Amino acid sequence: MARISKKRKEALSKYDPSKEYSLTEAASVLKEISFTKFDASVDLDIRLGVDPRKADQMVRGVVALPNGTGKNVRVLVLCTPDKEEEAKEAGADHVGLDDYISKIEKGWTDIDVIITMPAVMAKLGRLGRVLGPRGLMPNPKAGTVTPNVGNAVKEVKAGKIDFKVDKSGIIHAGVGKVSFTPEQIIQNANELIQTIIKLKPSSAKGTYVKGITLSSTMSPAIKIDQTSITGL
Repeated sequence: MARISKKRKEALSKYDPSKEYSLTEAASVLKEISFTKFDASVDLDIRLGVDPRKADQMVRGVVALPNGTGKNVRVLVLCTPDKEEEAKEAGADHVGLDDYISKIEKGWTDIDVIITMPAVMAKLGRLGRVLGPRGLMPNPKAGTVTPNVGNAVKEVKAGKIDFKVDKSGIIHAGVGKVSFTPEQIIQNANELIQTIIKLKPSSAKGTYVKGITLSSTMSPAIKIDQTSITGL
């Protein structure tokens, strides 16, 4: 039987794992049961009643978190020379094209988001085997393939994230940091939840949102009472 660490025991003593908490209560409890020495990420897991194997039940989208993610998002912009200055002024960490494509082919992926233009997407085809498994391949639906690269960079830096239901029917997304106030965590989490509610596929039958949990890096998960969520 696995041993429970001292910090884990302390965390479990501060809340009831079998109880469902309102989002407001959960945000406050989460700060009490997070004991990492670093500023841990706050994660929201939403289990949906959809079949991701069916194209018409794939839930995917983007959302701008009102309080940002709390992370320094490293952005690479792959663009033509005439767009490089626009990308740099918007705050991109890396800007270029052929040189970076070559680096990625050799395995370099020290970035969080790649933004590119429709005109150069053809050049990125051969990068799929490197970028695909890491979730870095630009996608028009996520807003990372656009002629307006400067605006896309600003949105990502400000807290825009993309999400996608996994093969188990669960959406995992970071909605902030433990250092955020409970109000900031609540606002970010609710923004994501409301966006997902609006994306309910018309072909999805039965209960759409089956469960929501809030957790931080290495903390236990807190069950959310869905009656506390507007629209559910």
